[in-house]
Amino acid sequence: MSPARKELMVDVGGREVRVSSPDKVVFPEPGITKLAVVEYFLSVAPGALRGAAGRPMVLKRFVKGIDQEAFFQKRVPENHPDFIDTATLQYARGTSAEEAVIRDAAGLAWVVNLGCLDLNPHPVRAEDLDHPDELRIDLDPMPGVDWSQIVDVAFVAREVLDDMGLVGWPKTSGSRGMHILVRVAPHWDFRQVRLAAETLAREVENRAPGLATARWWKEERGEAVFVDFNQNAKDRTVASAYSVRPLPDARVSTPLSWDEVRDRHPEEFTVLTVPERFAAIGDPHEGIDDAVGTLDGLLALAKQLGPAEKPPRAGGADGRRQSTMPLIEIARTKTKPEALEALERWNSENPTVAGMLHPADVLIDGMRGSSSLWYRVRINLQHVPEAERPEQGELLATYDPWGRPGRVGRSPSGDGA
Repeated sequence: MSPARKELMVDVGGREVRVSSPDKVVFPEPGITKLAVVEYFLSVAPGALRGAAGRPMVLKRFVKGIDQEAFFQKRVPENHPDFIDTATLQYARGTSAEEAVIRDAAGLAWVVNLGCLDLNPHPVRAEDLDHPDELRIDLDPMPGVDWSQIVDVAFVAREVLDDMGLVGWPKTSGSRGMHILVRVAPHWDFRQVRLAAETLAREVENRAPGLATARWWKEERGEAVFVDFNQNAKDRTVASAYSVRPLPDARVSTPLSWDEVRDRHPEEFTVLTVPERFAAIGDPHEGIDDAVGTLDGLLALAKQLGPAEKPPRAGGADGRRQSTMPLIEIARTKTKPEALEALERWNSENPTVAGMLHPADVLIDGMRGSSSLWYRVRINLQHVPEAERPEQGELLATYDPWGRPGRVGRSPSGDGA
């Protein structure tokens, strides 16, 4: 067996791109190496660049493998090659960052070498950072929701877009959900684009009550597909087309034609299968840049619908929002496996209550920390009789995402029976 190579220089369109540790296994189950991931992106480069090229990008780096949380790097590395452009973004919190902008396949290989699997470009072009040219519809299923319900909601969203004179381009998210991308003229600012997306979400909920929801607070959604309009906020990004997701099967966020949406499933599309599909049929989103629309219809509908109902925010002495649902928090953890472990422990300590919960009553939230995700675990007790609801107890885990020492406590809440 030959020793693992420390690095390899890859010729990409006449540019030399360094790939460090090319033989490192990134996806153990299918045995996919780092070099194989680079080669995958090069095989679908026209499609991947259609989604990511020319846009400033947050670098989501999996330097410790897919079983460890990625860290988010907004600022482009100082020693970036000359074929990587940059753009300086001003963030809502008053900070700024000079972010990477890739233009070609060599740029794709370069970001993959940094440990990026899913690409996270902003919905703006580097030439105009204040006016998005893409509205993003993220269909995010709550626990208990299957793929067929997501598909049904996608077609309702398509119907709304058709009524507004807009064209939606669907793709699997690469996880459990679906994205629908809409090219728009860069005439509106982030606030207006987010309002248009929220209006679309409300109209989808109006047309498909029970199947879809536009409710922002997670505990109020039930077993529905959340039409996540907030992905259009200024600081937010989503995985772009042909991104690889950090799942054991190396699943890919794959563009679809509308004729495929009902018949295909996310698990079909992986690093091993998508290159052959791309070679055979090309990119189903090839025409997206020729289908530029206007937000006039959605913004007019926003006036017609009136302001969205806002949940009450009055709460405790700390000023935090008071939920309308009976929530308890059980853990804060650094990783999702730790969150699931805490949930399993709580279930074993509260078997009667756990048996009354519906799938959507268990809320595991990925929260953005200073440079990576952390996880909050909450339980919605809405389906538990009031007399049997456990009180808020000490958290089973208290990870501090800002680096202060955490502690592990034990919930005294008991079974609640």
